[in-house]
Amino acid sequence: MRKFLSFVIKEAKHILRDKRTMLILFGMPVVLMLLFGFAITTDVKNVRTVVVTSSQDHLTRRAIDRLAASEYFTVVNAVATPAEAERLIRNQKADFAIVFGQDFASKKSGVQFIVDGSDPNMAQQWTTYAMSVVANQQGGPVNMKMLYNPSMKSAYNFVPAIMGMLLMLICAMMTSISIVREKEKGTMEVLLVSPVRPIMIIVAKVVPYMLLAVLILVTILLMSRFVLDVPLQGSLVWIVLVSLIYIILALSLGLLISNIAKTQLMALLLSAMVLLMPIVMLSGMLFPIESMPKVLQWVSAIVPPRYYIQAMRKLMIMGVGIGEVAREVAILGGMTVALLALSLVKFKNRLE
Repeated sequence: MRKFLSFVIKEAKHILRDKRTMLILFGMPVVLMLLFGFAITTDVKNVRTVVVTSSQDHLTRRAIDRLAASEYFTVVNAVATPAEAERLIRNQKADFAIVFGQDFASKKSGVQFIVDGSDPNMAQQWTTYAMSVVANQQGGPVNMKMLYNPSMKSAYNFVPAIMGMLLMLICAMMTSISIVREKEKGTMEVLLVSPVRPIMIIVAKVVPYMLLAVLILVTILLMSRFVLDVPLQGSLVWIVLVSLIYIILALSLGLLISNIAKTQLMALLLSAMVLLMPIVMLSGMLFPIESMPKVLQWVSAIVPPRYYIQAMRKLMIMGVGIGEVAREVAILGGMTVALLALSLVKFKNRLE
């Protein structure tokens, strides 16, 4: 046990001496959290809006005042015809136009939206928000109850996704590169002939990355709670336990990549192709899986971050119990066992 701990300490010192690696490991989570929390957002705010009205009755004025008072829309102009509003949108001087018909006051209807549809997702959100402000038959705002995310902050959606991406990239990519680097330098053979069993050497090399992953997990949770104001509704114990399963899965994948790759460059390329693109495109991080073509939905079924992100959104945002994420945890557990077994078998064959 003492020899094993000495290998763990040696690897930890090697990681800590590499300032660039430490900057990546702890700088990347902080930067991504701040970017996705504040800069890269899908929240609807300050949409440049044009109002088209031929009537100045009190109901129309009240609707326009509510629109201007909301944080979602900024009324930049008022015109007489829809053609003028469309011209402003085509000239990039407005994003959205609301046309009030002459019968809006009498029938409490007759509202048309003219939208810049170059971004369909945002256009749909603008329309939904505008309807909630002006389309109530009683002339008041629609009474809408938003569960789990009452302020409709995009950070609620991005924080679990960032956790899934960072833990996978850091554990798998850094572990694979660390082992391949030893092979490139020729020092792996020296380690393997030491009195410690070869498998214990590999475990000793991944233990520091597991501890770093736990520290990064704690950093993300603290930033999400105290910087981004994302509440942790579920049990912190279950959040950490599910994350530990996911971390072991990522370490197993990194070990498998290290068995396949012969150089650090090849390990990076494999990590980018096998990890980065599927995580971003097929895990549900940015795009809903349900909206994808069936073929891509089937492909996404083998992407581990998909199930971790789903489990974290349920545990952190919805506050459900472990029973509600049993399916995701079972799939992650099965993938972990399969990847770990395959990695160890490949590693044993390589030694022979």
